[in-house]
Amino acid sequence: MTAADTRFPDGFLWGTATSAYQIEGSPLADGAGASIWERFVRTPGLTVGGDTGEVACDHYRRWREDVALMAGLGMKAYRFSIAWARVLPEGRGSVNTRGVDFYSRLVDELLARGITPMATLFHWDLPVALDDRGGWLNPDIAHWFADYAEVMFRALDGRVRLWATLNEPWVVTDGGYLHGALAPGHRNLYEAPIAAHNLLRAHGAGVQRYRSVGRHRIGLVVNLEPKYPAGGSAADQAAARRAHAYMNGQFLDPALLGRYPEEMADIFGDAWREWPQADFELIRQKLDFIGFNYYTRSVTRDDPAAWPVRTGRVRQKLATHTETGWEVFPDGLVHTLAWIRERYGNPPVYITENGAAFYDPPVATDGRVRDPLRVDYLHSHLLALRAAIDAGSDIRGYFAWSLLDNFEWSLGYAKRFGLVHVNYDTLERTPKDSARYFSRVVASNGAILSQPPHAFCA
Repeated sequence: MTAADTRFPDGFLWGTATSAYQIEGSPLADGAGASIWERFVRTPGLTVGGDTGEVACDHYRRWREDVALMAGLGMKAYRFSIAWARVLPEGRGSVNTRGVDFYSRLVDELLARGITPMATLFHWDLPVALDDRGGWLNPDIAHWFADYAEVMFRALDGRVRLWATLNEPWVVTDGGYLHGALAPGHRNLYEAPIAAHNLLRAHGAGVQRYRSVGRHRIGLVVNLEPKYPAGGSAADQAAARRAHAYMNGQFLDPALLGRYPEEMADIFGDAWREWPQADFELIRQKLDFIGFNYYTRSVTRDDPAAWPVRTGRVRQKLATHTETGWEVFPDGLVHTLAWIRERYGNPPVYITENGAAFYDPPVATDGRVRDPLRVDYLHSHLLALRAAIDAGSDIRGYFAWSLLDNFEWSLGYAKRFGLVHVNYDTLERTPKDSARYFSRVVASNGAILSQPPHAFCA
């Protein structure tokens, strides 16, 4: 393979991604309201070690340093999220101008450094004041979200040209409303489909509002995971179809096709409901791109006791697994992009998250953090992405997750995904080998991928 074979298209957008609650810290500073994560992390036993986002990476105060760090690594783009309650402390109504000003200054600094901003409006941190009104179970939330979105569109759209409405709505409903592992911590079969539907309605209302006041591009970010049957039995085949519909089709089908996968009624039984056609007309808005977050695959078997999808994951014994137990499987990226291409007519796609938590040694005396497994992960997944482009997928950019080690939700600070090491005692940032390697990938527009990565880690 030559450098010419691995180069990405001209204008390909290379960057890193973060989210507000995971890195900002100072969650109540300067008039901000509380989010549901503030409530969740202060409930004993819900996060590893009782960790909170009170300080996180202190990005709220160190944002200039972090933008300079990105610029030093040669990043072309940065995907960040906006904390809804920082802008609207009550979730609606009065605007906190100091919150808006924070993101405005961040965007100005990014642009001054030649870094393209991509703003995500909702990355799991719903204002507590709205959760007290029912949160994603209240149908009015679609309009609340659109109003919030308009505040940010009017403030930033002249400078931000890439917007995403929601990040991973599947995780919000599965973790937050079905299994209780994430905020707001509910565990209710009947709530999950309602929350999912209202997230989709909010997405549609947000896009609709953008078309009235915005001038650039907007999309939806979803996490997708290919599902492979563990065996050839009809039961395992059906299990893979259910798992695929639940995770991959539940949000993209309504957003792009105007309907839910037929398997959803079987999964939820009498908790499933039929929604009015007008809802799907709201949900199915024209999108400028799909954001695709890819981490792993699932080899799936039938498991009648696994509530409610009735599927189990089969661990692959000979595979490499990350610290979160996810199999490293770059081919799944190619397979899922082929599915998007075939099912939805090849929409433009940004890989909005891709990365891994591995064990990272302490910063060495020579200032390096040697993380060869992450370097290899990036190398193999970027080669897979290049293969998907060769197969015809319309891929516009790639955002590594994550710029910084950060607060990993209910896992607290126990897992590190960052390209940049963060010392949680001093908050010192140290680029890992993976950051330096990714920097070279960006500088060469992928040409360096033709070379084995191992020499770089020596």
